[in-house]
Amino acid sequence: MPARNVVKIYAANGIYHIYNRGVEKRKIFLDDHDYRVFLNILKEALSNPTTLPMKRNSLQGPTLQWQRMPKNFYQQIELFAYCLMPNHFHLLLKQQKEYGIKEFLHSIMTRYSIYFNKKHKRVGPLFQSNYKATMVTEEPYLLHLTRYIHLNPKEHFTDLFKAFSSYADYLEKRNTAWLNPRYILEFFSPGTLPLLKKHHTYKDFVQSYKTDSAKLLGSLILEDSE
Repeated sequence: MPARNVVKIYAANGIYHIYNRGVEKRKIFLDDHDYRVFLNILKEALSNPTTLPMKRNSLQGPTLQWQRMPKNFYQQIELFAYCLMPNHFHLLLKQQKEYGIKEFLHSIMTRYSIYFNKKHKRVGPLFQSNYKATMVTEEPYLLHLTRYIHLNPKEHFTDLFKAFSSYADYLEKRNTAWLNPRYILEFFSPGTLPLLKKHHTYKDFVQSYKTDSAKLLGSLILEDSE
């Protein structure tokens, strides 16, 4: 039987909640440096390439050559929210072309796996073979997904600002150039969504909304016991 929530429909301009974890539920981040390397891979994949520093040159025989730049997805993939956990990650993103997320995830997971295996002296797959994803088509679910993602690290961090997530960007404590929180924050304009009539700021929505977002989202949260 096919795994649940493996993408079957790739749609141009579609918004997706992406989830993947370590093979056999093993940890994919063992220290702070691992988290930061993954974030840097996201940065190199999503940033305007003209803003990225050139790779250092390397001598190969008599010829001076430049290291190959990693694949870039600027203006192809737009990241709205993320969180990194010890054995899994969540991304909320929009793809511009039909198979953008497939190419994007293959690139960043391959790069990180090569780094992780080399650093920690291991071989074999790091991630589950199939990432899980679901397309989000309704605005209330989109909003609750960001809340769910940003609350995900609460079991590991008493201060959510210190988690490896996009939450600090949503509260304007940080300004990450390759992330777009504005797409979600615009919902907090007066009268945009009925569910926000009692919550005028994103922080209040995340911390004070009475219903557990996971209960509202159902299978959209993607995590299961497989």
